[in-house]
Amino acid sequence: MTESTATPSAHSIAGKITAARELFASHGERLLRDKAVAAGLVGLEAAIAECRRAMFDSGIVAACRECEEEEGGSCCGAGIENRYGPTLLLVNLLLGCSLSSKRMSPNSCYFLGETGCVLKVRHILCLNYLCRKIRDLVAHEDLVALQTVMGREMDAVFAVHETVRAFVSR
Repeated sequence: MTESTATPSAHSIAGKITAARELFASHGERLLRDKAVAAGLVGLEAAIAECRRAMFDSGIVAACRECEEEEGGSCCGAGIENRYGPTLLLVNLLLGCSLSSKRMSPNSCYFLGETGCVLKVRHILCLNYLCRKIRDLVAHEDLVALQTVMGREMDAVFAVHETVRAFVSR
């Protein structure tokens, strides 16, 4: 069996993407019509936008890009994608993300694209982790404000993830 014809393992990122696509095909329309899921997705998108804006305004986005492009790699290293499960990937599909069939760089997270993460909904580790360089770059009071915004996004991710998980398991 060649790599292109091999069936991906359910535990590999390719297997998790396949599972998410299958869940989307079988449940996507009903999920999007469900009032609780739809309301959760609207709130989640607002929380994501607020957090991304705060990360941009605080200089974190620029610092991460510099680290990736000029210093030989960011925290988004190969293997981070293994933290993602089919349900979180399904939530990304519900928000209109497309999941790539291949990794851009062998040394980076599967989901790291040319302009950063290609996912809208990121794993809690990706949201919450701030390296020493970032913690030194951002003033303490700004970090506290940023972590408050990140907390709102994490709460929204958790709520939607659990709502979708419960819906799919019915």
